[in-house]
Amino acid sequence: MRRVPTGERPDWREIARKNGFVFHTLDGAPYWDESHAYAFTLDEIEEDIEAPSGELHALCLDFAARAVEDERILASLCIPESAWDAVRGSWRRGDASLYGRLDLSYDGTGPAKLLEYNADTPTALYETGVFQWLWLEELLRDGRLPAGSDQYNAIHERLIARFREIGAGTLTAFAAEADAPEDRGTVTYLQDCALQAGHATRFLDLSEIGLKPDGRFCAPDEASIDLLFKLYPWEWAFSDAFAKGVAGSPTRFLEPPWKAILSNKGVLPHLWAQEPGHPNLLPAFFEDDPQAASLGASYVRKPVFSREGSNIEIVREGTVLAHEPGPYGGEGYIRQALAELPSFDDRRRPLIGSWIVGDAPAGLCVREGRGAITGNDALFVPHYIEPAA
Repeated sequence: MRRVPTGERPDWREIARKNGFVFHTLDGAPYWDESHAYAFTLDEIEEDIEAPSGELHALCLDFAARAVEDERILASLCIPESAWDAVRGSWRRGDASLYGRLDLSYDGTGPAKLLEYNADTPTALYETGVFQWLWLEELLRDGRLPAGSDQYNAIHERLIARFREIGAGTLTAFAAEADAPEDRGTVTYLQDCALQAGHATRFLDLSEIGLKPDGRFCAPDEASIDLLFKLYPWEWAFSDAFAKGVAGSPTRFLEPPWKAILSNKGVLPHLWAQEPGHPNLLPAFFEDDPQAASLGASYVRKPVFSREGSNIEIVREGTVLAHEPGPYGGEGYIRQALAELPSFDDRRRPLIGSWIVGDAPAGLCVREGRGAITGNDALFVPHYIEPAA
């Protein structure tokens, strides 16, 4: 794994505009950065990232199967009791999952370590599946990457195939905050994938979703929604006015309610208890567990629910190394062993995002943060696989 200067294409912003990548700059600050890229060997991709990602996802599914049958586990994950029937029902029916992203600490020298699983509403999808692939093709064409370079990226094809597997009803709706550029861009991309898979689709602002007397969720014109993709986390949805309608509704959801089991930090202590010593897991405990003391004076304190690094605190040898403020933490905290992100230039730290589509690993993204905690100011940096010598 190397950080390699590549230089920007002079017209990349125009290329982005033509391809619908309108959120490459957010609030006046850059988000996409192609001044450099991360290079991996094929062994690093296949043995250190792809294979462990498949194993970690399988462990998560094993845990979900146990969790739906154990009220103590559901309670420990801060899933409200009023939502348990929806969570259990979606799992027992086998409601399909579309995608998720495992966030890993990895520097090319040791096992990748799972930091968290964004199993419900991960973004950075379009730029992973499409725009960094276009970047690879153009740099190969212009001779700016070694001939034979490749990319770990089957996301676009896998998403279309997954939508075909899930099947199309009368209407598949895609919902997000319409005025949030990154969210809207992610949902627009997924909507296009569904269209290519034969789904009839509509975009809805989250505020436009309604509930019919027969229990189906619907569009403003009362068109029934068979399948609803919502870029809106379940921990928020479970406290909404429509939450009571989820369990008995004929509408199915992407992601399904059972993904709430995996999409919070509380899953991390359970995974460690399930597979202690697993090379890709870090020791983790709920903060009120006496075993948390075994982590010593170096650990990461994470809220059960948190987004974009908010309310995370990194402690090294008893000293707070980094802390991000935010609105989370009311449900409690976990502590996880410290696995600091590497730095290849003494300034930015890459976080590996390993994508799961359906139940299979499908590609990766690299996001660089300025500090030890990856927040919403992180840059997206493309990657490639170096040809064998």
